[in-house]
Order: sequence, then C-alpha cells, then structure tokens
Amino acid sequence: MSLLQSQFLVAANHLRDPNFYKSVVLVLEHNSQGAMGLVINRPSAVTVETVLSEHLETGRCETPVYIGGPVETSALFILHNCLTLGQHDQEVAPGLFLAGSHESFETVVRDGIKPEKGVKFRVFCGYAGWGAKQLEAEISRGDWRALPGDGQIVLEQDPYGTWDYCTRRLYRASRVIPHNVRNPEWN
Repeated sequence: MSLLQSQFLVAANHLRDPNFYKSVVLVLEHNSQGAMGLVINRPSAVTVETVLSEHLETGRCETPVYIGGPVETSALFILHNCLTLGQHDQEVAPGLFLAGSHESFETVVRDGIKPEKGVKFRVFCGYAGWGAKQLEAEISRGDWRALPGDGQIVLEQDPYGTWDYCTRRLYRASRVIPHNVRNPEWN
C-alpha cells in the first residue's frame, strides 16, 4: 500500500480547477503508474433511483449520485459500510469498502435503502485520475494536502461542509501555537 492510498486529498484554497475546487478526494489506489480516487463532496442533482431504475429496483431512493471525478463519468462506484460484504470488497479506509462486484453493488443498494439494516452507502459516477508522478507534482506545488481517510466523513458528513471540516482538521493538526489565546500578553 502506498502512502497516499486511503488518504483524503484536500484541495488547497488556491486550486481553481472547476473539477477540484474545494474538493476532497479519497485516494483508492496510488502506485508508480499513477493514482485514482473519488471526489467525495460533490452531490449531483441526479438520484440513485434515476440512475439505477433500468438495472435494479430501488424504490424511492432519493439519495444523490456523487460526481466522483472527471474521468469515465459513465462508470459507477459505490462506497459502503456493510461489514458482511466488506469481507469480499476492498477496504479503502477504516470501515469503508468499495463494492467489487455487481452482486455486492446490488446488495448494498437494496440494504442501504432500508434504514433498519444500518447500511450506509454513496454512489459515485466517474473518478479522479493522475498519471505517473502527476499527483506528486501537484502535492509538491501545494495544490493538495493529505489527511487520513475516514469512512464516517464519507458516509455521514454533510457533503457541502466536508471541505471546510477537513480544512479545519488540517489547520488544527499543523498548528503549533493555540489559535485562541486568552491573554495576548503571554505571547
């Protein structure tokens, strides 16, 4: 496993590429050939029910499909917390799994639309990809900052506040002096 696999990449404030502005990417794979991940904080206006209606009975699943990145936007990925299926799927962060088969994908969606099952999931279309050494160059330039991946952030955090939340976590982790000093004369 690489150093960046299972990490969040948090876009720097100066990164203005519309595909990645204020985005948080979960790195699924990183090796000498390049990297691939999913933007976790870009819900679309399209629902899971709409996307999967021809392939699978989802009932009234109003959960949005997330825009996982600009590459292969017709490809679907699902991240979930189902431990039973997780035995067969790839764990991409603690307690977070990438569905690895059509059967797993279907089971997660069917169980996930039943709140009593406790399965949470998010469906993504497309992914973010980098060629060999491209991501490393972008990190060196300061475009991305790494943070340990966290399944709860992916599945439970309000997607519109995810970038701010991760940025605050990075700030707190790198701060040497407390931000709120009660008595400025102590400096």
